Amino acid sequence: MYKRFVARRVEEALSDTPVVLIVGPRRAGKTTLVRKMDGTDRSYITLDDQTVLAAAQSDPIGFIRGLDRAIIDEIQRAPELLLAIKKSVDDDYRPGRFLLTGSANVLTLPRVADSLAGRMETIRMLPLARAEVEGATSTFLDRLFKGELQSARNAIVGDDLVKLVLLGGFPEAIARESERRRQDWARSYLTSVLTRDLRDIADVEKLTELPRFVRLLAEHSGQLVNYSQFGSSINVSHKTGQRYVGLLEQVFLIAIVQPWYTNALKRIAKTPKLHFVDSGILATARGLTFDRVKPDRGTFGALLESFVFSEILKLMTGSDLRLVPYHFRDQQMREVDVVLERDDGMIVGIEVKASATVKASDFGGLKTLAEACGEKFAFGVVLYDSSDVVPFGDRLAAAPLSCLWR
Repeated sequence: MYKRFVARRVEEALSDTPVVLIVGPRRAGKTTLVRKMDGTDRSYITLDDQTVLAAAQSDPIGFIRGLDRAIIDEIQRAPELLLAIKKSVDDDYRPGRFLLTGSANVLTLPRVADSLAGRMETIRMLPLARAEVEGATSTFLDRLFKGELQSARNAIVGDDLVKLVLLGGFPEAIARESERRRQDWARSYLTSVLTRDLRDIADVEKLTELPRFVRLLAEHSGQLVNYSQFGSSINVSHKTGQRYVGLLEQVFLIAIVQPWYTNALKRIAKTPKLHFVDSGILATARGLTFDRVKPDRGTFGALLESFVFSEILKLMTGSDLRLVPYHFRDQQMREVDVVLERDDGMIVGIEVKASATVKASDFGGLKTLAEACGEKFAFGVVLYDSSDVVPFGDRLAAAPLSCLWR
C-alpha cells in the first residue's frame, strides 16, 4: 500500500468541511484512498454500479436523504447528486459528511459549478509520484525556491531513467512485470476513458475518431497547442478540436499549461502548451517502447518533459506551497519548460534536458526569464541525466532529475 501525498490534506479537509471531493484520473488510486479513510465507519456507494446509478439519477434527493458520513465514488456519473448534497449540507453543516471521488472534473459542468461553493473542498489526486513509489518525502519544491538543491545519491540515470519514464505512475501498470503487459493495460485504459468516461460528461460526435485524435495529441505533447491542426486531423472545426481538448483535460488525460508573460518583455509567445498527465500512457499512445526510445534522445526528451511536468504537479498536490504552473517562450525561441509562480509572486524556472551533460547555452531561457522577473526570480534549474548539482551562475544550477523524488 502506497502512502499518498494527498492523504493528509483529505484528513484535514474532512475535519472542517462538510463535503470533500477528490478528483483525478480513473485508476489513480482514489477509491483505495477513500476506502481506508477514518477506518470503516463510512458507508461506501459506487456509481459504477448500474443499479445504484439508476437510483441516484431517478431520485437524487431521495437517494441522498438519510446518508451521513458517506463515500460516493465516481460522482461525475450522476452530477445531479451534487445539488441534492447541497440541500442536505445546508440543513446540516457538520464537517466530514460527504467524501466524494470523481474521474472527471465535475465542477466544469453546467448546473453544478457553483452549487457547492463554500461548502466543498476539492483536492486533486494524480497517479503515483516517484517519491510515493519509493516511500520517500520529496523536498524538491521547497529546496528549489530556496536554491538549495543537492546532489542525488543512487540517482536513476541512463537506461534506468528511460525505463522509469516509460513506466508512468498508474499503480496497476507499475504492478505488471513486463513492458508488453504494462502497455496492454495502458491501451485498455485509453479505450475505457475514450468510450466510457467521456460519455459521462458530454455528447461527443465522431467518438470513433477520438483514438486517432489522441495519437495526434501524443505526438504534440510538450508542444504549443494548435487547435486548428488538431481538429483538421479528424475533419472537425477549430472550435470542435478545442472542445475535444477541453474534454480530454476534464478526464485528466492531458493538461493544458498557460504561458507566463510580463509587460517587461514585448515579444513573448502567449499560446498554451499541452502535456499528457502520465508518461506511460503517452508512450503507449505513441507506440513507444524501450527499444524504440533508447537510441532516440529526441523522442525521449519529449517523453521526459511530460514526465517531469507530471511529477511537479504531483508534488504540488502534497505541498503547502501555493503554486501555479506555466511555461515560457519568447519569439527568439528562448524557452523554459516549467515556470512555477508562488502566491507571493516569486518565480522559479525548470528546464528539462535528456542529456548527461549541460552547457552554458542551455540556460538561455532561464536567464531571459530571470531578467524579466528581476528580484522576483528565486532560482532556475536545468534537470539532467546525472547525479551531481553544478552551479551555473547567480541563482542558476544544473541538478539531477532524481532531485524530484529526494
